Amino acid sequence: MNQNKLEQWIVDLPKVELHLHIEGTLEPELMFDLAKRNGLSLPFATSEELKRAYNFQDLQSFLNIYYEGSQVLRQERDFFDLTWAYLTRVVKEHVRHVEIFFDPQAHMNRGIALHTVISGIHAALEQARTELQISSKLIPCFLRDLPPDSARQTLEMILDYRDWVSAVGLDSSEKGRPPDLFQDVFDHARTEGLLTVAHAGEEGPPEYIWQALELLKVVRIDHGIRCIEDESLVQHLVHTQIPLTVCPLSNVKLKVFPSLDHHNLQVLLQRGLCVSIHSDDPAYFGGYITDNYLAAQRALNLQPGDILQLAKNAVKASFLSDTEKEKLIGEIQDHATRLQHSHF
Repeated sequence: MNQNKLEQWIVDLPKVELHLHIEGTLEPELMFDLAKRNGLSLPFATSEELKRAYNFQDLQSFLNIYYEGSQVLRQERDFFDLTWAYLTRVVKEHVRHVEIFFDPQAHMNRGIALHTVISGIHAALEQARTELQISSKLIPCFLRDLPPDSARQTLEMILDYRDWVSAVGLDSSEKGRPPDLFQDVFDHARTEGLLTVAHAGEEGPPEYIWQALELLKVVRIDHGIRCIEDESLVQHLVHTQIPLTVCPLSNVKLKVFPSLDHHNLQVLLQRGLCVSIHSDDPAYFGGYITDNYLAAQRALNLQPGDILQLAKNAVKASFLSDTEKEKLIGEIQDHATRLQHSHF
């Protein structure tokens, strides 16, 4: 099989992105532009010097620089520009639908109003529907390293924007912060008609995945790669088809796996779990969604059928309507047919 043709087929593949922190798309060049716009100075002289700092030892070392970078986001226009830069980039990668995370508390705790944050992001998503034909859902996440009371207060504010928000999530460092701390918040979110998702089983043990499923009643697990350590959990995930949104380049960058050829994505896929590929914080981890597909294909020798299944799984795992899902899966299947008819 011709590798170049296979890679071009992956580039052109219609894609869905479900695990993407919008603050994690802040490229160094835009960070410097926004710092200048807002009269701020950064602790780095150039974007090249900033990029050299992206040598993370673990999740916390990444979060430290991630939150520092977010300091440049001050105005509604900043959040619009951040989101629009991401959308105009991934439309070229044939991304059809995105479900975007953002961290309200990280911004409100530095004095930025929730309205400023969510209005800027929402405006860019709405513009992308008409100008780029990218559909979207918006998912505010609670920071698990902050007290549950902070999450409760944040949820009350989020509910003022109920028409703009599809679900709530849980992110940030898992260490010592089990999902059960946030059970009441997630119960309340569900009574308000919001879906729930949570990061679990990246740093945290399989028990955190169980808690997210049983206590937070999540419909999707973000990461979830450590499920493989608990056979009963693997079987449960296969049976229920609860999706796992996997971020290969992120997992290597944060030392979850020593290298991509050690990643368990292919094992999870072969076991029948509903796994899909996403980019997490691409400005910091060296790759947007297509980069993740290509890197995983090369490292794990994924075959066209594997890539096709990963792409379809992302659609199935999305919060699109059944009709929208059928349309997108049809697009993906048509793309697969073109591969079958080409000569490798």
